[in-house]
Amino acid sequence: MTDKRIFWNFRRCPYAMRARLAILTAGVTVEIREILLRDKPAEFLTTSPSGTVPCLRTADTVYDESLDIMVWALQQRDPNGLMDMPEDGWALIKANDGPFKAALDHTKYITRYPDLDLDTEREKASAHLRALDRQLAGQHFLYGDTMTIADLAILPFIRQFAHIDRTWFDAQSWTNLRAYLDRFLASDLFLRVMDKRKPWAVGDEPVFFG
Repeated sequence: MTDKRIFWNFRRCPYAMRARLAILTAGVTVEIREILLRDKPAEFLTTSPSGTVPCLRTADTVYDESLDIMVWALQQRDPNGLMDMPEDGWALIKANDGPFKAALDHTKYITRYPDLDLDTEREKASAHLRALDRQLAGQHFLYGDTMTIADLAILPFIRQFAHIDRTWFDAQSWTNLRAYLDRFLASDLFLRVMDKRKPWAVGDEPVFFG
């Protein structure tokens, strides 16, 4: 039942973004509840074991990791075959979520890490992106001309890194990667998942997404 699928969301979070991308692509419907990270509702905190977004509660399960939500959505329905991906795609997602995201955060929030060097951390992230640029040569997506779950899982983080300093990002030699990102940002899929919503409050009428 739709009313048993409650999805807690923060619009700008790349983890929540990729979960929304999968939900929308799958065509499943959830009740979406936007929150403010500085003022998390008690209902959210009693649902999410980690207190982080995204979080999905279904009739019998709580999914507290964005990749788990993506897989859940695409197991319900996968009209575009996004789960049909080489095994290497899962390793690529793991690299994105691990070393690349760490270097991204160190670059974006360098003042929080006084013992780290900005240029060193940015180069760690850039090495990962240069590898993606090589992989994208001659094709629109990471595994050919058809999108997979890897594309949906990784693109929000490329976007986040690019937005740290878009002028610097655009000056780099990764032309395939830049075109890949720009196609994503101009896509109807991205525009639809970025709709703004007011923060949820007790008593609000349900808002559905998917």
